[in-house]
Amino acid sequence: MNEELSEIVEFIKELEEEGNMPKNVKAKFQGIVKELKETTEENLSLTINKLLSDLDEISSDANLDQFTRQQIWSISSMLEGI
Repeated sequence: MNEELSEIVEFIKELEEEGNMPKNVKAKFQGIVKELKETTEENLSLTINKLLSDLDEISSDANLDQFTRQQIWSISSMLEGI
């Protein structure tokens, strides 16, 4: 895993540990972290596109507060930069 992906994984883990995070969102974050850890250079682009779609879906969750939603958008921007 490259350094950029490691930073994103750490960022997601920190966000996941927040006390007000809905359980369904935590589960999705755990799935995203798993996919990022298992991705290879060959399928990186495909994985990033899938995760961007997943993050977009998560950000539209009505149970999220505005801060968490902004953090998800930040993660999306970080992924787009890879």
